[in-house]
Amino acid sequence: MINPTAAMLVIGDEILSGRTRDSNMHHLAGELTKHGITLAEARFVADDPDAIVASVRALSQGYDHVFTSGGIGPTHDDITADSIAAAFGVSIDVRADARALLEAHYARTGTELNDARLRMARIPAGATLIDNPISIAPGFTIENVHVMAGVPTIFEAMVASVLPTLTGGAPLLSQSLRVERGEGEIAAPLGQLAKDFPDLSFGSYPFNHNGAFGTNIVVRGQDGAKVDVAMTELARMVQQ
Repeated sequence: MINPTAAMLVIGDEILSGRTRDSNMHHLAGELTKHGITLAEARFVADDPDAIVASVRALSQGYDHVFTSGGIGPTHDDITADSIAAAFGVSIDVRADARALLEAHYARTGTELNDARLRMARIPAGATLIDNPISIAPGFTIENVHVMAGVPTIFEAMVASVLPTLTGGAPLLSQSLRVERGEGEIAAPLGQLAKDFPDLSFGSYPFNHNGAFGTNIVVRGQDGAKVDVAMTELARMVQQ
């Protein structure tokens, strides 16, 4: 079974400058894996309209789903919504349903819905809203692109809103084996095992613990029984 594919586009100068550490890709990868969608690529771009437009167009054409994070807030550098609209060649404006959400939220909190906050109700034509139970300002989906906030708690809530609407495949299963031998020693048997099980993936991750070298070997696949067989054979091979 071939699972749907996805890409992530992380947007923001603060990420690329090192000021902010991105955690959203890690969260998305885990959730997509459980849902049976393969995260196949991740890109990081600055707050640059041309870069965002080019990346959205390329990723949208290359994968079944694209998830973006960042740049949909109330300030001048929040340019993601406009860039997404430009990427798909559609107009963007304050939309009644998004505005109603913000009006109700700010009325409850006794806060003014000023022009800056109203920018968060600007939605590209043809998009559907993504629920935001944390701060109410919605994300949106247009074609196969899901546009979400960069704040981790809000991003995670939006992912939880979107994933049930997407058709996934078989979840990716994995098992690992810790071997007190370096990669150079286990490379040959591991390579042979990869040939014997072409529909599984084998990852080799070296470590150095208190001066002792070793390798963590991870076997991944959609067929749990086949992963079990491969792990048994792996244990036999590396112990020889």
